[in-house]
Amino acid sequence: MDAKHRHTAISTGGLLIALGIIYGDIGTSPLYVMKAIVPELIDPRLVLGGISCVLWTLTLQTTIKYVLLTLNADNNGEGGIFSLYALVRRRAAWLTVPAIIGGAALLADGVITPPISVSSAIEGLKQVYPHLTQDVIVYIVIAIIAGMFFLQSFGTQIVGKAFGPIMFLWFGMLGVLGASWIVQNPEVLKAINPYYAYELLVHYPGGFWLLGAVFLCTTGAEALYSDLGHCGKGNIRISWVFVKTCLVLNYFGQGAWLLANQGQQLAGRNPFYELMPDWFLLIGIGIATIAAIIASQALITGSFTLVAEAIRLNMWPKVKLNYPTDVKGQLYVPSMNRLLLLGCIGVVLYFRESSNMEAAYGLAITLTMLMTTLLLTVWLRTKRVPIIVVVLFAALYGLIEGSFLVANLIKFPHGGWVSLAIGSALIGVMYVWLRAYYIKRRLTEFVKIDPYMDALKQLSDDDSVPKYATHLVFMTSAERASEIESKIIYSIFQKRPKRADIYWFVHVDTTDEPYTMEYKVVELAPDDAFRITFRLGFRVEQRINLYFRKVVEDLVRNKEVDITSRYESLSKQHVTGDFRFVVLEKFLSVENDFPIVEKLVMQAYFYIKQFIASEDKYFGLDTSSVKVEKVPMVITPVRDVALKRVM
Repeated sequence: MDAKHRHTAISTGGLLIALGIIYGDIGTSPLYVMKAIVPELIDPRLVLGGISCVLWTLTLQTTIKYVLLTLNADNNGEGGIFSLYALVRRRAAWLTVPAIIGGAALLADGVITPPISVSSAIEGLKQVYPHLTQDVIVYIVIAIIAGMFFLQSFGTQIVGKAFGPIMFLWFGMLGVLGASWIVQNPEVLKAINPYYAYELLVHYPGGFWLLGAVFLCTTGAEALYSDLGHCGKGNIRISWVFVKTCLVLNYFGQGAWLLANQGQQLAGRNPFYELMPDWFLLIGIGIATIAAIIASQALITGSFTLVAEAIRLNMWPKVKLNYPTDVKGQLYVPSMNRLLLLGCIGVVLYFRESSNMEAAYGLAITLTMLMTTLLLTVWLRTKRVPIIVVVLFAALYGLIEGSFLVANLIKFPHGGWVSLAIGSALIGVMYVWLRAYYIKRRLTEFVKIDPYMDALKQLSDDDSVPKYATHLVFMTSAERASEIESKIIYSIFQKRPKRADIYWFVHVDTTDEPYTMEYKVVELAPDDAFRITFRLGFRVEQRINLYFRKVVEDLVRNKEVDITSRYESLSKQHVTGDFRFVVLEKFLSVENDFPIVEKLVMQAYFYIKQFIASEDKYFGLDTSSVKVEKVPMVITPVRDVALKRVM
């Protein structure tokens, strides 16, 4: 059994890791949900209706849609909106739109989750130390967030093992605190009846708009799906029974406390901390703070997963990906880690208090959930689910999530614009990258490679040309083994004749399956030219230098190629010849005359590209001898040049 399957198989360790990785966001929602639903006057109709809405939202949205249904839409064990898109993208080109919107919105939400979770926990210190200023709270929150992002480089396996037992303690604490108050005021159990939710939404003044606050209880459901590959659906489903029970007990416990104090003003008190006896308050705040860190972890690891999958789908720049553990599915994206850190610090400094952040929180994630519903509807059709079931699913969750979206729109002027602005910027990057990919692919000229084989052999044997390398390796984007980019032919024969003993052409094909690792070798000319095609899953690290060396070793072992240096003095010593990689990197030529939209897209593409590492780093060639050649990309040559010759 490989590392991934050991990691995702149902076991005590797998259940603990699931608790430590994926339930932080949804697990810390009791810190702020009831405070958002009941801001001031404690009205029993508001309390019972709010608790009922929370219960049925967790049941319909999280349990039924995500835990029972969406987790089935796994791509060889991987989850998330891009994995779902990879399963259905061949059905229609327009499915790219919901994938981009959903992915960008989820990434934007990852900037809000750490600040609101940590701030809500730390603000509990004010109940122990009333004279603590908000400035001190802000400094503590920033310090915790900075330390949390530092931990990311160690990998979610280590974090999950460390945090799993703590999250077990956290959920146990939620359940015990809630149950202790339910026993004192069992009247709150009436909220199990969905009638109270209906009464709140339909008849309570402004009740419908409270859905924006209710929605905060389920924002972590999408991260739960994104982290499917880290834990496995079996561990998620079993652990969710425990998690949901503890959450519901705590929400009902808060409701019991609120009913015991009906008619009073909340006056800044947090119902969550009011459940705790005074002697336990400081301990509870400490546990809540650690749980808030884990809440952030859920979105951050989900963000790393999304970025990695977006890269493979040509929706994101090819940034560096690190794999800090030997477990498949565990990855770390340094550039995204830095961006999220800066974004989180900016949110803390801008909003300062968790109550202000509630306005920005949730609006973006509703878009992600709607887009997931859309893609999931298409996926259900691919599984030949009866059309009536598909229509009912789309109608039910379209209505539920559409209502949440409309209710959340009231947050826009009060901070919701922040998450939408971040999401819009990310959508812009994804659109530019994907559109530029198709433009480049359309304009790349491929030629048949066979007519050039004799010329390659002659160049290889031409002693009058200085040898460039014993083995010359070109990275090619040509999908057909019989073709090659014309720019590579130009580079070999014209730019500067590159004489080598053996020419290698390496192509990387990214599959829709996450962990494919296959290769195919085609001998183009005996002992002179070879093409290697790697078929790698969208979650496999691009370590082409390592994989290429492994393939060459296999070819040597099978006596299909001789890589000994052909210099006479070195050949006698059986010295292996040197390998040199050539990566062609395009730049936008000034000799262009093209449509305005493509011009803007390509200008944006090359502007963003200057801030990221070159492709040789992405392909894992940084330990090799690499030559990066700049080649001009001419979209449409300028046709009419008004030059006049004078005597």
